[in-house]
Amino acid sequence: MAARTTTRATYADIEALPPYVVGEIFFGVLHVTPRPALSHSAVASSLGRELGGPFDRGQGGPGGWTILFEPELHLGSDPDVVVPDWAGWKRERMPYVPDEPFTKLAPDWVCEILSASTEVVDRRDKMTIYARERVAHAWLVDPALRTLEVFRLDGETWRMVKVWANDTKVRAEPFEAVELDLARLWERLPPKK
Repeated sequence: MAARTTTRATYADIEALPPYVVGEIFFGVLHVTPRPALSHSAVASSLGRELGGPFDRGQGGPGGWTILFEPELHLGSDPDVVVPDWAGWKRERMPYVPDEPFTKLAPDWVCEILSASTEVVDRRDKMTIYARERVAHAWLVDPALRTLEVFRLDGETWRMVKVWANDTKVRAEPFEAVELDLARLWERLPPKK
């Protein structure tokens, strides 16, 4: 369950947190969540393997991206501190990964792996921040429902491109150059009930 503070949060509040939680600040409010469940990590790891080779490394795909797991983003003038599960930058915008604990450069793509404790803030607060910062694409992956929701920024709002479920093979923007087999994301999860 995420905890919220009642006073305007600062980065010092995040630095004071124990290492076994994730701290983020959305619109001045500190959100503290436990580290993700192992099933969440399994899906995130599988997604990283599927996208990293063809897009980050150019193995079996076009390359051209810098893709990072749980990068800390400081976005906006009174920065919101956001930690997406995955974020990607076109290589021309981030040719090298900075040797810093965070970046102020908004990504071109983000992915949130949904869980019961984070789904509301992922959908409401984080998606609002990503739209404000002009992130072009967002994915929401739900391990419980076994779905991939793909969004494209349209002006200042999100347009849902498509929702895929279960073991579908997809070409999902901005990574449509390579087919993604969703079954690989869920293969380490227990069978659906």
